[in-house]
Amino acid sequence: MTTETADASARRPDPRRARTRNALIGAARRLLADGRSAVSVQEITEEAGVGFGSFYNHFDTKEELFAEAVASVLDDWGDLRDQVVRGIDDPAEVFAVSFRMVGRLQRHLPELVRVILHQGMSVLLTDRGLRPRALADLRRGLDAGRFTVPDVEMALMMSGGALLGLIQLLDADPDRDDARASDDYARHVLLQLGVEREDADRIVALPLPTIALPV
Repeated sequence: MTTETADASARRPDPRRARTRNALIGAARRLLADGRSAVSVQEITEEAGVGFGSFYNHFDTKEELFAEAVASVLDDWGDLRDQVVRGIDDPAEVFAVSFRMVGRLQRHLPELVRVILHQGMSVLLTDRGLRPRALADLRRGLDAGRFTVPDVEMALMMSGGALLGLIQLLDADPDRDDARASDDYARHVLLQLGVEREDADRIVALPLPTIALPV
């Protein structure tokens, strides 16, 4: 085997290695969703269905694994958000559609939602997933005169806190109408951001797109 061939083989993705890594991340996501972060590496590998020793081929500590699990959830949320706002130009409509869809997805993707809930407001401080997208939406809204709040970080924390409150409410009350609650929350957040009431009512009444949910 030539040096070039050996180098190419070393760079080629190993499907088994990828499956093991994904199994560990999936296990960590389930554990986080259940609020079980105080587990041993042995318990994590058992949940993942992989050998104990394989853990350290991918992560140095369980904290590193849990951080990657949270990041993967945030990336999934970000990808879903990108689907629902594609083709929408008005920053206020983009923001409202994203907000309304996240609320509705609580019923369909409870594991992803609970990972977010267990992280709390810290998810609004990481540069993965929803934060960079929300900041961009809010900045566009401010630049276009659609929002009137004085500071984009203030707007993010205000609206992000409301979003976390919405999904916590829906998680705690399975019988509550998720669509109505999501639209009501979105309307009030738009008002807080400076959108006129009549316009906010119009925006939250707009139809929502259909998206493909992750399996």
